[in-house]
Amino acid sequence: MTAPEAESVRVRPGPPRRSEWRSQAPIVAVVAVGGALGATARYALTLAWPSPVGGFPWATFWTNVIGCAVIGVFMVLITDVWAAHRLVRPFFGTGVLGGFTTFSTYAVDIRRLVDAGHPRTGLAYLAATLFAALAAVWLASAAARPVLTRRQR
Repeated sequence: MTAPEAESVRVRPGPPRRSEWRSQAPIVAVVAVGGALGATARYALTLAWPSPVGGFPWATFWTNVIGCAVIGVFMVLITDVWAAHRLVRPFFGTGVLGGFTTFSTYAVDIRRLVDAGHPRTGLAYLAATLFAALAAVWLASAAARPVLTRRQR
């Protein structure tokens, strides 16, 4: 085989090595545990505050807004204030907050509202959730940064 031919031959990667899985296993585990905790909290909130058929889904709305605000503060904490353990971000950010916030339910709620003959409520819910969630993460991080980083100095 000539040199140009040898350069064009590529070796296909095999299955992940056992040591790679061992390094990822703790991350997968903390995401799963965190997700279970967050989803349980979200479910409890929807049981405590059910939405009437055709009504604005307030429980899901506030779950997403509160979760986004917490994400904003959390990101300031782990990026500007302290060096977190490598499992904190996957556990709390991806697991707990990922399980708590529920944009899949948000999409299902919109569909249910439209299918039930309430397209204006569905559109209002779509726009309000998007605006409020983005505003919450921005405002929470903007408010948290000066307070939390001042304590750092």
